[in-house]
Amino acid sequence: MKILQNKMPQNLILKNVSKHISLDENEISYFLSILTEKKYPKKSIILKEGEICRSINFVLSGTLRSFYRDSEGKESTIMFAAADWWITDMACFINQQPAMLNIETIEESLILQLKKEDLDNLYIKIPKFERFFRIIMQNAYIREQVRVIQNLSLSAEQRYYIFLEKYPEVSKQIKQKQIASYLGITPEFLSMIRANKK
Repeated sequence: MKILQNKMPQNLILKNVSKHISLDENEISYFLSILTEKKYPKKSIILKEGEICRSINFVLSGTLRSFYRDSEGKESTIMFAAADWWITDMACFINQQPAMLNIETIEESLILQLKKEDLDNLYIKIPKFERFFRIIMQNAYIREQVRVIQNLSLSAEQRYYIFLEKYPEVSKQIKQKQIASYLGITPEFLSMIRANKK
């Protein structure tokens, strides 16, 4: 596969990887060669529930969200991903099963995709990437565990303030109903919280 020519994607993802592992020039070259750069317009569905989840995605620019849609069509936002974040339906990606989640772009987004078979080969060719993705997955697990505990122990208002601290830029790009679905409250109740904040 063609190595990324644009320096911006190279620099951003290599900086992300370097937080946890160090690569030599050959390892960098191989890693970049298995990534696919894709640009998506606003409101593009990059993963639809029921499809096999074939890739993990690194966000270069833009904002994405993953969400679950129940049988009545109600959406619950699971997470947001801005630049320098990874996003996928992890359980379905690892097991190559139909996706439980949808992933869409909130605004025009540029992402790098890494397919499951390429990731498996990467682990064999450059074993230190097992450490990198283990840390990524551990951090994701911790983040979700903390979120569940916050949902059980904190008020909606407290969770909203935490959201604003965690996603300061994302919060400016997304609709109120998407924030509400992430917090597990109605848009009307979120409006009341925001009104009280002023």
